[in-house]
Amino acid sequence: MTQHCRSATRPAYTLGLQLHVLHASTERDFDTVFATLSRLRAGALVIGSDPFFNSRSQQLAGLAFRHAMPTMYPFREYAIAGGLISYGNSFADAHRQVGVYTGRILKGEKPADLPVQQSTKVELILNLRTAKTLGLEIPPTLLARADEVIE
Repeated sequence: MTQHCRSATRPAYTLGLQLHVLHASTERDFDTVFATLSRLRAGALVIGSDPFFNSRSQQLAGLAFRHAMPTMYPFREYAIAGGLISYGNSFADAHRQVGVYTGRILKGEKPADLPVQQSTKVELILNLRTAKTLGLEIPPTLLARADEVIE
């Protein structure tokens, strides 16, 4: 088990929850993962940020919806595609930062002299249509904190 998996498992155990880490590296693995979730009677799924998954946001959101699996995703594209909730870095903010860096380089600054920066803006997107279909009620406090609510 990787360090990342161990760091996620510890808090779940403290809360009395059992965390299962499932892996998929091909589209064929998706069916196996959802069958395993069903067999484990998992209450929810969290999909991590990965280029392989991100390029299949519609497919993964559709599978989670079809299997009635409440799922949290790393980017808004998943929630727009029908996923329940997304919480992660803002692509718009990251692209803005790329534009600022590009502008600085075009004005003559050397890339090696520019500081390393990381996007710090995160967004919470909730899809109420999906929540209703899954029979879930989103607490008003969570709705109030959302950057976007899809109705």
